[in-house]
Amino acid sequence: MPDLSGDLLRVPFFGRFCGVAIRILLKMKALELACLLLIIVPQVVLGTHDVYIVTMEGEPVVSYRGGVEGFPATAIDLDEDMDITSEAVTSYSLHLRRYHDKLLDSLLVEGTYEKLYSYHHLINGFAVHMSPLQAEFLRKAPGVKHVERDMKIQKLTTHTPQFLGLPTGVWPTGGGFDRAGEDVVIGFVDSGIYPQHPSFSAHKTDPFGPVPHYKGKCEMDPVTRRSFCNGKIVGAQHFAKAAIAAGAFNPDVDFASPLDGDGHGSHTAAIAAGNNGIPVRMHGHEFGKASGMAPRARIAVYKVLYRLFGGYVSDVVAAIDQAVQDGVDILNLSVGPNSPPTATRTTFLNPFDAALLSAVKAGVFVAQAAGNGGPFPKTLVSFSPWITTVAAGVDDRRYKNHLVLGNGKLLPGLGVSPATHENKSFSLISAADALLGSSATKYSALDCQRPELLNKRKIQGKILLCGYSFNYISGTASIKKVSETARSLGAAGFIVAVENSYPGTKFDPVPVSMPGILITDVSRTKDLIDYYNSSTIRDWAGRATTFQATAAIADGLAPTLYNSAPQVALFSSRGPDVKDFSFQDADVLKPDILAPGNLIWAAWAPNGTDEANFAGEGFAMVSGTSMAAPHIAGIAALIKQKNPKWSPSAIKSALMTTSNTLDKGSHPLRAQQYSTSEIMTLTRATPFDYGSGAVNPKAALDPGLVLDATHQDYITFLCSIPDVEHSEVSNITGSTCSSSSKVQQRPYDLNIPSITISQLRGTQTVKRTVTSVAAEAETYTIMTRMSPEIALEVSPPALTVLPGASREITATLTARSVTGTYSFGEITMKGDRGHLVRIPVVAMGFK
Repeated sequence: MPDLSGDLLRVPFFGRFCGVAIRILLKMKALELACLLLIIVPQVVLGTHDVYIVTMEGEPVVSYRGGVEGFPATAIDLDEDMDITSEAVTSYSLHLRRYHDKLLDSLLVEGTYEKLYSYHHLINGFAVHMSPLQAEFLRKAPGVKHVERDMKIQKLTTHTPQFLGLPTGVWPTGGGFDRAGEDVVIGFVDSGIYPQHPSFSAHKTDPFGPVPHYKGKCEMDPVTRRSFCNGKIVGAQHFAKAAIAAGAFNPDVDFASPLDGDGHGSHTAAIAAGNNGIPVRMHGHEFGKASGMAPRARIAVYKVLYRLFGGYVSDVVAAIDQAVQDGVDILNLSVGPNSPPTATRTTFLNPFDAALLSAVKAGVFVAQAAGNGGPFPKTLVSFSPWITTVAAGVDDRRYKNHLVLGNGKLLPGLGVSPATHENKSFSLISAADALLGSSATKYSALDCQRPELLNKRKIQGKILLCGYSFNYISGTASIKKVSETARSLGAAGFIVAVENSYPGTKFDPVPVSMPGILITDVSRTKDLIDYYNSSTIRDWAGRATTFQATAAIADGLAPTLYNSAPQVALFSSRGPDVKDFSFQDADVLKPDILAPGNLIWAAWAPNGTDEANFAGEGFAMVSGTSMAAPHIAGIAALIKQKNPKWSPSAIKSALMTTSNTLDKGSHPLRAQQYSTSEIMTLTRATPFDYGSGAVNPKAALDPGLVLDATHQDYITFLCSIPDVEHSEVSNITGSTCSSSSKVQQRPYDLNIPSITISQLRGTQTVKRTVTSVAAEAETYTIMTRMSPEIALEVSPPALTVLPGASREITATLTARSVTGTYSFGEITMKGDRGHLVRIPVVAMGFK
């Protein structure tokens, strides 16, 4: 790092710059004037401020191996635990923070900027609120490696333990559900937590003991003055400095504490680590008992998401840096950027992914939601190979209901509701025929959100027929509100009918307290309306006088179980992965794995605003890859509990190589997709939909072989990406590219449990190294399967691997024909002791 002592620290940068500029360029009057303005009124020239993330020369704590006089090395090997309270760590951390402060103080005028965070554990840098002009000056300053403007992030918004086989196949191996995940800490970078929920309560009969390796702090609730922690929750902090600096934060709405004002964070935490056997009750009905994947795991909360605006990357990086420093074992990220990063040559090089790379180096497993941009290709918001990117699946439980019309027609729909009283039929009345006065035309009365606009005398005892408007999509209308309206008007039930097609709209069943149903099929809605109109008698002015149409709503409270599960959910983002902002294909398979993410019951914050249909409730049934990622985080905690010395890449490998590509009915996995007429249909899924396949927790606990990758392997991967300058890798990761390697590396040489070649020209040979984690030697027979456009051969045809030993396999891919589309296949290694290892292979032939 450059010397910042002496006069450099005392002379403001703008004055120093202008003095030199004026002496050298006396004839450039405009520059003289600009410099004088900078000296006299810097605030005027600086203009609008933004938050920037700055990375510096010098290693962060996790990578520092000495070299700065007076500061011993802090880096440790992966199988060691870092003591963050040691004198070496605390003194070097303080040294980096002071260095950041000195740099800013020497370059920028006091009062014209605000340093928000110093990053020192995972990356060496800081977040600062300053003007674009100041950012340009900072880019040229000694010791500064990279400056990037902050960007926003977004949310990637019960029955699943049984569906995944945890109670019978996994929890018993760890001592039962009451020990599953014991002493493993999962960090949730999300919207906070509602600590009073029973899913997060401390057990009085079986209390949680201390977790010595976790050093995180607990904030106090500013209202109740109570700690957010209770033994189950071991850490709770919030990060909002960037949001405040950007003017987006409203403390009255967003809560300046770890309290969840959204619902999203409580939901994800409960999926991964919620207590076991918590009754899911709503509207007087119990929908089962909820449990996290690892019900004895501890929860550490790092709030970065807020109600109205989402969050900012610099707050997220600060949260990740703190979480790893605190000692979390697993990180769950149900958040992601709004688009691929624009400031770097590749999607893998940005402060967010660089922080996660350092987290993985520190031994932390990272699960991230793939995104909700499906079913369209290249919609992923999780890119890097050191992250486990999770796609969302539809499990075997579906809530369906139907409506029986008086003419005998049966109309299918969605409605988690009781049946009409004694399963009887009741007269129908449209909201359009129950309006109170002409003033109701000023409002959207037909979507039944405002009971004061409707005639209670007409509606009482009838089934209220409502329309589905765009307000439901925008979130200003909800099925829950229809239910409340119908109940307040004394209706026997309600129907919400979709008359117009809304492409891309996802219709979910909503639990309600009275008979109700949503008819989503436009053609069935036409049948309903035709029947209603033909059965309603009107006067000369068109006013309804007699309502003869009748209907009965069936009982929709009990789910139906299907064998055609899992399926890839329609909304789940699809591959291929992209390597840059121009969306060029990357030589990395994404997503990595499929986990349940559709209609997931879990804890909710009663003051949560994320889902209007569950406002004020203690549980919610929500869909999204946000729900899929914590399934993997929880299962990873179970693997970590059994194998505490495994690296994050070994855990990821165990999950991927043991996953399933067949559904419960032994058929190839299928993906929900749009037909040409924008109707949802099912197509055969590919690795771009599900990665390696659907997670199989029991097999992942005992994978037989793993494909491991080190931090240096990931750096070599970054250095091998075409058109990426080695200096850029160094600037953002702090690690240098090796110039001594005699073998030219390619991105697909990275030792991960998949092979992806986006441009296969002629014949390419790829090697993978497998390491035995089994207790005994095992002989594996190796087989291949590939689409005919690509020839795939593997050698050797069989190999024996001793416990702890590693062996290399070589895959040879040859493009037989050029089709302009990807070909899919796999390498299968079948062991004589029962282990089965699968490595997906993806390639596109090029001339």
